Amino acid sequence: MAVVDKNRPSPEWIEHLRKRYPCEQEIDRVLTRKLERRAGPPYAPVSLDTLQAGTEALLRTQLTEPFTITDTRWLSGGASKLQMAFVLHWNQPGVGRSSTPLVLRMEPSEAITETSRLREFQIIKAMEGKVPVPPTYWIDAYGEYLPYPAIVYGFAEGVTKPSKSTSTVSGVGTSIPPEIRETLGQQFVDHLVTTHTFDWQQADIGAYDRPAAGTEALEWALNHWERVWEEDSHEDVPLMRLTMAWLRRNMPPVDHISMVHGDYRLGNFLYTEHDLRISAWLDWELAYLGDRHEDLSWSAKRQFGQMAEDGKTFLVAGCLPIEEYLARYERASGLKVDPERMRYYDIFNNYKCLAIVLATGYRAPFNGKTHQDVLVAWLSGISYPLLEELRTQMAEVL
Repeated sequence: MAVVDKNRPSPEWIEHLRKRYPCEQEIDRVLTRKLERRAGPPYAPVSLDTLQAGTEALLRTQLTEPFTITDTRWLSGGASKLQMAFVLHWNQPGVGRSSTPLVLRMEPSEAITETSRLREFQIIKAMEGKVPVPPTYWIDAYGEYLPYPAIVYGFAEGVTKPSKSTSTVSGVGTSIPPEIRETLGQQFVDHLVTTHTFDWQQADIGAYDRPAAGTEALEWALNHWERVWEEDSHEDVPLMRLTMAWLRRNMPPVDHISMVHGDYRLGNFLYTEHDLRISAWLDWELAYLGDRHEDLSWSAKRQFGQMAEDGKTFLVAGCLPIEEYLARYERASGLKVDPERMRYYDIFNNYKCLAIVLATGYRAPFNGKTHQDVLVAWLSGISYPLLEELRTQMAEVL
């Protein structure tokens, strides 16, 4: 078999992957786009002036009255997208002359998670008024006005962790003090229930393919993440091939198709410290229609929680013991939590996480495609404890 140069993928190899791993149309589009432009120039720094000019060009297609943009500045956070905060002075419909704090969220040349701004825009719009999300305003879905696809959304107040807490990258290691756990924990459950019971069939989410009952949604998801692994991995890892073979042999049908957030966890919500109210759920870029157990399993990963003071009880999101977390979810949603499906999605989530950090986490910075090359490369280092966890899981099920 010919050696594939993943840094300069041929059209024939790209087409081979598309046929071998059929997935949702929009997922196929963004993954294909990533490969088609991979051999191009590396990421080049983008100035605030460039982003402001592109944002103004986008807004001129959306607004009929004069406006100005001021106070542009970089906004930190995340290992995936570039973010610029600014103030828009405009005649806001239904409000009048306003000075509105906004955020531009734009892709780099290649991200640690290659996702669709159109899907992200549509699902946040659909969830407005249901769970706390930043208000979304405009989208440059295909990078017509900005260097790369981007969204403009409202600035949400709040913090991702208590002011006195420490953490590492992306919320890992955050400590939630006992006095606020119950308040935040109940909201954490309630918002997940709302997301999973949301009537997606009535929503304007045309960038999402609508799966039939059974295993179709899961097959698309497996194809998505195995394709990411094949596109980006630097070396063969037999454990990953073994795991994917097991996942495909043991696919459980989806009994209730839910909108899955895809990254529902501590570190991906903001809350206001004065009243302990979750003010915004962030990072909807991995959302898709699938099985609720994926979110339940992901949110309960050890990396996204903490041990209680007794040193024995694991707290989901640093707030609730896992048994209490799942019991509250069942009571509020009316949906059963199946231990076997939880185990399946524990394994699925480790595969997904490894495809992100060990494959794309290597490939994107190797080719100089990301503005956060040091951080993204650092994330690949967590793959080794994840591989050991996956090895243990597979030893238990085989």
